[in-house]
Amino acid sequence: MSAYRRILVAVDGSAAASAGLREALRLAKREGAELCILHVVNESVPYTPLAGAPPINLIALLLGSGRALLKKAQTQARKQGVEATTILVETTQRDAAGTIVAQARKRRVDLIVLGTHGRRGMLRLVLGSDAEQVVRTAPVPVLLVRA
Repeated sequence: MSAYRRILVAVDGSAAASAGLREALRLAKREGAELCILHVVNESVPYTPLAGAPPINLIALLLGSGRALLKKAQTQARKQGVEATTILVETTQRDAAGTIVAQARKRRVDLIVLGTHGRRGMLRLVLGSDAEQVVRTAPVPVLLVRA
């Protein structure tokens, strides 16, 4: 019996998330695990007035982009023979960490895989770290993959 039957990986289109997806695919294939691919759309996206008026359909654009990202990730999984489901979550939470942990519980995953930028010092303090928050609160092991 494999150690991991269901693996959750969060994707956002960044190089770090892509590295996390590659590792999650590798693990899922090796373990014969199902992959749950998550994308979080934050509906409370800060928008600066200096950039002009926000697009009226900003949320629709973000959702469309998220769906495309998930479809691409699912196609990668299929090409590698990995069973994958996609999850698109709309939230107004400032951090994605709470949503990732909630989905991990809901989907009863055995492992969470996250790509990380590996920020340190003041940059991490200023920007925060969703990955760090997931590690602190996750009900299962978390594998962090540096970009």
